[in-house]
This record gives sequence, C-alpha cells and structure tokens, in this order.
Amino acid sequence: MSKCILGGFALLILSCGGNQDPTTFFEIQLEGNPKKLPNGTTLGVAIKNKKDIAIDKVAYYLDGNELPVSNGKITLNTERLGNKEVTAKIDFEEGSVEIEKDIQLLSSKTPEVYTYEIKNVFPHDPSSYTQGLEFAQDTLYESTGKEGRSKVRKLDFTNGTIFQEIDMESSVFGEGITLLNDKLFHLTWKNGIGYVYDPSSLEKIKNFSYGESREGWGLCNDGKQLYKSDGTEKIWTLDPETLEETGYIETVTHKSIFNKANELEYVDGKIYANVYQKESMMIIDAASGAIEGVVNFGGLKSKVTQGGKDWDDLNSVLNGVAYHPERGTFFVTGKNWDKMFEVTISKKP
Repeated sequence: MSKCILGGFALLILSCGGNQDPTTFFEIQLEGNPKKLPNGTTLGVAIKNKKDIAIDKVAYYLDGNELPVSNGKITLNTERLGNKEVTAKIDFEEGSVEIEKDIQLLSSKTPEVYTYEIKNVFPHDPSSYTQGLEFAQDTLYESTGKEGRSKVRKLDFTNGTIFQEIDMESSVFGEGITLLNDKLFHLTWKNGIGYVYDPSSLEKIKNFSYGESREGWGLCNDGKQLYKSDGTEKIWTLDPETLEETGYIETVTHKSIFNKANELEYVDGKIYANVYQKESMMIIDAASGAIEGVVNFGGLKSKVTQGGKDWDDLNSVLNGVAYHPERGTFFVTGKNWDKMFEVTISKKP
C-alpha cells in the first residue's frame, strides 16, 4: 500500500486523500518495464516525476531491505521467490511518499529432469483414495480422502496389513499428514480445520484452524516447522506448537509461478511434491520456492490394475510420497492404486 507523510504548507497543495494523493505523482520505472525477471537481475531504475516536484532523496527496497543503487541500477535479489513489490521511498521538501511496483522474481535456473528406477513393488489397498504417506521407522502412516471414506491408518508397508485405523466424520475430506515432536498432524480439504493425534494410539489431541491458507492439501516438516500446501502457488509454514501460519514460499520455475503442489515430503532441504493430476513430482527448494527439478513418473500408472469398483479415470492419479531414510528410497502410490512402488530417483542423462 502506498503511503504519504506530509506537513506544513504542503497540506494546502498535496492532500493524502482524493484526487491529489501525492503517491500518484510518482511512478517506479524499471528498465524494459518487465513483469517477470530471474532472481539476481541487475537493471536500470528511475522515478517518473509527473509533477516535476523537487526530490531530495529516493531509496529502493525489496522485502524490507534497501537496495543499493549503482550507476542508476539496482539488483533484485531475494531469498524467497514469487510475487514481489519493489518499494521506493521518495523524500521531498513537503514530506515523503512510498510507492510500489509489482514484479515476479523467478528462478535463475531451468529445472532439471529426473527419472526413476523401481526397486520393489508392494501391495496397496485399492479402496484408499490416498492423500498422505509418511514413515516412522518401518511403520507407514497413510491418510485417505473423500467424504464418508476418509481414514488415518498405520500399516506394514511390506504386505499392506493395517495395524490401526480411525475413520473421519462423514463430512470430512481428509488430506495430508506428517509426524513431528511425537505428534501426527492431519489436514482436511475444505473444512478449514486440521487435527493433531497421538501417533501411538491415533487418539485425537486437538483441532486447529487454518489462517490465511485457502485449503488443506499436502503436509510435511523439516524437523522444526510444518509445510502446508493449499492448491495455490503458496506452501505455508506453520509453527508446530501453535499451528499458526508463520509465512510461505511460492513455487516458481524460470518461466512462471506454479501451483497445484499436492502431497509433500521433505528431504535434505527440498520439498518433494506430487503435481495434482500429473505423473510428475516437483523438487522444490524449501528456502526459496525454486522448482529445481521435476521427476517424470510416466509409465508408473500403467503398472497398476485399473477399472476396479473404486477406479476413476480422472481422479485415480499419482498421489502419495514417503521417504524411507534408512533405505534411502521413496515410496510412491496413487489414489485407488493397488500397488505401491519403492523407487530411487536420479537426474536424466
């Protein structure tokens, strides 16, 4: 939001309201008038002074940090990519104003393409509309979706045997899960609430409400905080104690901002995210939001039995990713798939 601070005689000339809003007297001009730029771009900057007002000083900011100006140029460099505002604070005799210019800062690198190798194939319940997978040692936790059919369960991944299972209320559409600090966190899709369970008993400890995030999709953690996708370009960070949203990253490539990150898994500073209704998985830098790689899981769906009573050609898609740290492999499955695949991933030659 643009701001103005005026004093003295200037109030007779420049009003902070109405048609004489002094923020309209100036405009930030970036060299080439770009809408999107790679992070780290250096380009010319100037202030268009529509009323020829004598300017004393101009300072430029990005994410609250002042940008040094050298030979009329600034460098747009930020830790978190996506939709940004370049702010100019303009001082003149009668006061000062702050104005903004919208810009998208994108990744400076093209995502690398990864492929996969199947190590093992395990049975998976084809009635499970899988929304979340996560390991605790060799126990696999799974959450499923759809109203009236949503569950949270603990499994033996080798044979699909269910150790424990709880049913959600019929009005709840279950979504992603993650384990942290001896708690199991669970999202719902459009109900606007999540749940916290005792992972041993699956007894509910409490509910929590969403903040600004739109919906509940995927969930993972880095050992300190939770990451929550909501179907937009944003992946939100949550405090695991208060469950309050503390910020977000935006998922971006070198060309655009990308949405629809679904089920999530965190491994060594990267978020692995299924892409909704696609046979692929993004590898996202958890600090910046840059999509550094894309895993092509093409051909995997053809290896599962299709056409069963719960099968849906449109929605029975790849969804569900869990990393097994001791084995160093990923486990992936899909909604209503009868198989779960243990895979390794590597850069495509």
